[in-house]
Order: sequence, then structure tokens, then C-alpha cells
Amino acid sequence: MYVAKNSTAASKAERYVELAEALDALLAGEPDPIANLANMSALVMDGLDELNWAGFYLMRDGELVLGPFQGKPACVRIAVGKGVCGTAVQQGRSVLVEDVDQFPGHIACDAASRSELVVPLIRDGAILGVLDLDSPRPGRFDAADDAGCSRLVDVLLRHLARVP
Repeated sequence: MYVAKNSTAASKAERYVELAEALDALLAGEPDPIANLANMSALVMDGLDELNWAGFYLMRDGELVLGPFQGKPACVRIAVGKGVCGTAVQQGRSVLVEDVDQFPGHIACDAASRSELVVPLIRDGAILGVLDLDSPRPGRFDAADDAGCSRLVDVLLRHLARVP
């Protein structure tokens, strides 16, 4: 059973270490990928400040399809190469956008979103989907968030026998 604890982190990097440990404990022994994706999105939404959306898009027949998330209703399908999520898939790497209004082709699912971080889920060279985080504050995400979320994705992938 997972029990939330108050953060004692003195830095953003330490906070991500705490979240990775919590995620590892939360997902331990649970084989269902939907349950694990849902719990990770809830943990991230609860554990990080200034987010208005945290969740997943999963690759389905060559496009991204909405998966488990926390936040307002979202776009259901995103083509590879479109928006921040599709760009992350096309480039095979994280994409950090300080101001979504400055990102050509940004897809606005929630008008309150001002910055975004997308981290791909990659296993054996294949992109399975993306972790997508949105914030109502411009410049909310930085390299420490990218590294921390990449670490969380690594923990998730260790627990996923398959992606739904």
C-alpha cells in the first residue's frame, strides 16, 4: 500500500528522488499497465507544484491517443509531428516549452496552459507513448524537471510488462 508523505526535499532534484522512490513503491507488484499509468499521473499531479495537467498519450496505429491523466478533459488524438507531444515522438526526445504561445503548432487543450514538458516512453528503441505535463505558469519547467521526469519514466517502464 502506498502512503503519501510530506516532502523533505531541499531541492528540485531531491524532490524527484523522493517521487521516484514513491513511484517505485506505488507500482511494486501491480502488473496492470492502466492502473500504473493512472497512479503515476496522480502521483505527479499531487507531488509537483504548479501543474494543471499530468498524464499520458499512448502510441496507437501511428498516432498518440489519450491515456490516463489528471486535469481537465484533453485532446484525444495527436498526430506524430504535431504539437509538443507529437514533436517529442518525431524527435525521439523530451521537449520542454517555456511559453507554449511561442511554439509553432501548439495544440491548446486547456487554455490555461502556458508551459509544457513532454518526455517520451522509449523501450528497445520504440516509442510507446509520452508523459505530458502542463503548467499555467510560463517557464515552469527546466532541465531539472526534464531529468527528474525522465527518471520517473524509467521507473514506470521497469514496472510495465506491456503498454496497453
